[in-house]
Amino acid sequence: MTDTKNHSSGGVTGSLEGRVFQPVSFAELAEAVELALDYRGDVTVSLKSGESLSGYLFNRQVNGPDSYLEVFPSDSSQARHIRYDQIAAIAFTGEDTATGKSWENWIAKKDSERRAEVERVAADAKARGIV
Repeated sequence: MTDTKNHSSGGVTGSLEGRVFQPVSFAELAEAVELALDYRGDVTVSLKSGESLSGYLFNRQVNGPDSYLEVFPSDSSQARHIRYDQIAAIAFTGEDTATGKSWENWIAKKDSERRAEVERVAADAKARGIV
């Protein structure tokens, strides 16, 4: 798949933010759509007609020549239905809201918050003369 940023032959790794995929086959397009479906930000779908549509990809149906995806456009409340054969490229243009938010980081943050709360409660108890 033609990727204009951070392309590696070992597969797609890291954040997709800023990457553009210009698939040359149905299999590559299906792969790009799956990546976009898992992406937690907006994508821009460029159509062969020259139109571009930015929004959140929320659904897809893979049925060979009848395959399509659905996007909630950024500028509309109506979902758009786009057939795969109309797609020229998929760009990951929105902020990746999941970047740096691993389970380990979440656990460390919660642990830090708990320790701060324990210290606050202990200081409050000491100030009241309870401890």
